[in-house]
Amino acid sequence: MIAMQYSFTLPADYDMSIVDRRVRDKGPLLDGFPNLGFKAYLSARRDEIASRDNLYAPFYLWQKPEGASDFLCSPGFETLTSAFGWPQVRTWIVWHAEASPHIAAARFATRDILSTEPYAPLADIREAESAAAGADVAAGGALASVSGFEPTTWTRVRFRLWPEMPAIDARTQGYRVGHLSLP
Repeated sequence: MIAMQYSFTLPADYDMSIVDRRVRDKGPLLDGFPNLGFKAYLSARRDEIASRDNLYAPFYLWQKPEGASDFLCSPGFETLTSAFGWPQVRTWIVWHAEASPHIAAARFATRDILSTEPYAPLADIREAESAAAGADVAAGGALASVSGFEPTTWTRVRFRLWPEMPAIDARTQGYRVGHLSLP
């Protein structure tokens, strides 16, 4: 599995209803996309949910790399880049992904990007991150949880979908979920 996210930082005075309308109109087009685990259409408004910026930042969980490749080569992605520009697409090798049967009730998301110290014991970190990801769903709070790592920049991702926004700190990016595309 691969986790993937790109983010567009929009001007402070940007009319975020444009993003909301785009998600409403285009979101269902990815429902049932081959090899998709889920796509969370995410946005954040400046000074809301601890966000410093207006953001449009979809997050994907791909069951197979071909799904990500097929999407990035699709007319839909071409249309997106025509509207918002050519983004940097971040990807992570998934260590653990889990979803509740109630994933469709997700209204909020959180994402943490964490640095991995040089020569850190990756097997131990993977085990701890995977256990935490599973526990967040098992405890009934998170509706989905993804943990992964990226070995070029040695960063890790913790991504969660929630029915209600949990308390977060300044290191965590919070989002609203406008639509959730599922297999």
